[in-house]
Amino acid sequence: MKIIKSSINRYLTLSVCGAILLSATTSCNSFKKLTNEQKGAIIGVGAGAAAGAAIGSKSKNPAVYAIIGSAVGGTAGVFIGRYMDKQAAKMKKDLEGVAEVERVGEGIKVTMKSGVLFGFDSYGLTQQSKDNLAKFAETLKTYEDTNILVAGHTDNVGTDSYNMKLSEKRANSVASFLNDYGVKRSRMSVIGYGESSPLAENTTESGREQNRRVELAIVANDQLKKDAKNGSSEVAQNK
Repeated sequence: MKIIKSSINRYLTLSVCGAILLSATTSCNSFKKLTNEQKGAIIGVGAGAAAGAAIGSKSKNPAVYAIIGSAVGGTAGVFIGRYMDKQAAKMKKDLEGVAEVERVGEGIKVTMKSGVLFGFDSYGLTQQSKDNLAKFAETLKTYEDTNILVAGHTDNVGTDSYNMKLSEKRANSVASFLNDYGVKRSRMSVIGYGESSPLAENTTESGREQNRRVELAIVANDQLKKDAKNGSSEVAQNK
């Protein structure tokens, strides 16, 4: 009982934020629909903006938006959060030196630097990234009750159309590799955002480097949400 109360305190704020966003827009009914409509979008005014502020300045980021937009909240959200905790800990080991793994609400945000994943102006994966992504794929297969947004981003060097195509190719390279290692393509939504969602200013090299990235948002699928709402002991034990 103490564990559940502690978990509720940890996830309650983010769960409420997700619930507010869900009530603010009908586009949050499904993960794939949400991410397709999220291209270049910014969380709106009123309650939605207040919810975004609680998450932080990165709430305009599509991966974060996808996570908070898919939240179910309540006790079910607590169960899902615990399921994600264990998964995120494993992913940090899988992707050490290649990516940053963050727990956000009821999901996981993974940020992969393009400089590690790809050569200059390339969408071919480096050997180092392949080794880590192979381990990452095994973890994704173990925790199979999730959907995955694979989002490609670039800096603003070059034309809009070129950057959009490059971001799509890089996101597809990551998704295809994971699929080759057994992660079902049906779990993944692959989207290129080009230069539309920067993390930092493009006026410096360090800023442009941050903006060149592939991000993954990992959220509960319908079955996991259903099990969590039903109080499944399997979900409570992180499967």
